Amino acid sequence: MGVVYRARHVLIDRVVALKLIRPDLRSETHLRAWMLREARAANRVDHAHIVQIHDVGETEEGELYLVMEYLVGTALSAECAKGQMPVERAVDVIEQMCAALARAHDLGVVHRDLKSDNIMLTVQGGRRDFVKILDFGLAALTRDARLAPKGAVFGTPEYMAPEQARGEDATASCDLYALGILFFEQLTGQLPFRSNDRETLLEMQRSAPPPRPTSIRADIPPQAEAIILRLLEKDPKKRFRDGHHLQEELKAFQRSLPSKILDPTSPGSDTAPAVAPPPPPAPTPGVQEWGTRASNLQRILSRAYPNGRPPEDLQEAVGSLWQLASQAARLEGELASQSRKLEATERRGRALRAELGRKVEDLATDESRALREASDWRERAKSIDNDLRIAHDRLDEAKRKAREAEAAAGNDLATLRGVFEEVGAARATIEAGQGHQESHLANAARVEARAGELRKQIDDLRSQLQRYSDALENDLSTGRDRIAVKVKEALGLEKGFGDASELLIKSLRDRPECRDLIEELVAADADNRGLHERRSHPRQSERVTDRARRSNAG
Repeated sequence: MGVVYRARHVLIDRVVALKLIRPDLRSETHLRAWMLREARAANRVDHAHIVQIHDVGETEEGELYLVMEYLVGTALSAECAKGQMPVERAVDVIEQMCAALARAHDLGVVHRDLKSDNIMLTVQGGRRDFVKILDFGLAALTRDARLAPKGAVFGTPEYMAPEQARGEDATASCDLYALGILFFEQLTGQLPFRSNDRETLLEMQRSAPPPRPTSIRADIPPQAEAIILRLLEKDPKKRFRDGHHLQEELKAFQRSLPSKILDPTSPGSDTAPAVAPPPPPAPTPGVQEWGTRASNLQRILSRAYPNGRPPEDLQEAVGSLWQLASQAARLEGELASQSRKLEATERRGRALRAELGRKVEDLATDESRALREASDWRERAKSIDNDLRIAHDRLDEAKRKAREAEAAAGNDLATLRGVFEEVGAARATIEAGQGHQESHLANAARVEARAGELRKQIDDLRSQLQRYSDALENDLSTGRDRIAVKVKEALGLEKGFGDASELLIKSLRDRPECRDLIEELVAADADNRGLHERRSHPRQSERVTDRARRSNAG
């Protein structure tokens, strides 16, 4: 739904990715809402492995845009297309994705459209295969019937969970299912379900059992296969309880893998040389150029009128050039100051969101373990049910025998003692089983109460995060509005300066004594235009690369 450009923030010289709704989709108003959801979702999570959203806004023409961090790397789909990945590399990538999704799920954000095209492998701090998850455009922060009517199927069929394929609400478990598809794809070099027909593919997701990864690649470790097959369970309840549960399993699996000394140039090496980012942008010529231009035009005017009495309109034009240059210099400083304040606010906001997110993550990890422990206690209690049923049957049988013995044996105490001992033993077994069961259920209730307290703390932190995010967005919006007002003022100054310059050049261009100075001025303008064009238009090879990146990112 988007077109993505490489761009540069002219005030702070930051290279960014600029995403706009595709021109042919501008009339699709629901896409605008989705783009806003993308920004809200990504900013609310604020995790190292999720693409940063710096800004969201709307142009005067009504085009919605997102300003995101600019990433240098390759899509996971491109790496999978090369063939089967080493196990160590694949589990490292999946574990990073799992960490990001666990945080997102803790904060109520479900991605809904995880696929290899939406995963970028980058370099950060010299570390290769640093994961960035893109495009939260379909993230279900809240269910909006106008955007996603009940029963609508959104997402990519190859990675879609069975319940999604049935048109049910996407949950965190749907993202875990997609992780299973991605893990399968990395290790085997192919997708578990393939078809050229969308409906056939959706039906396969709903009902067809996945192939065993080892049937495609024999050297996949049993632990990896077990993780994949559990993630691809059709019943969400049979998958991992949550991202924290999965992450514990992944980390345990990573620890079980043999340590390998990697070639420093190999993709999985942490010491591999970083991919060179684009060269830093040259600074934008500031308004000091205006002063230079005003000085040159003053010089030309003085040569044309050595008596110091030029026409009044030309004299006023030169005077306005100096005045406008002075105003522009003041305004440039104000813009730079406002931009620095806005950037500082953004940094503080990210730091606090990340801190709150980590606290939520820690509590959610404890809650996940507590709920799993409670589930184990309840399973133990449930397992006693069968023993109790057998014990009750034995008690009924012992009572029947006792009644028959009383009727037949009369006063034969030895016979009666035996049958009544059997009754007592059956009752003792039942009482012991019930005691164990009650103890297990009590343990489950105790652990669930602890999980409930943790959930309350999580909900409180999430509410705090929401309030802070709303306040921060208001502050950022106010700062952006102030900058927008000053930018409009700057554009007005620029137009006035251009009009005054054009008047002077047009009036003095044909005077022989000014011709050489005019030519110098025109040549300087041409050099500046060429400089801007070189900054605006990358070399042909860069354009090809950028086009490929736009295709993947869009």
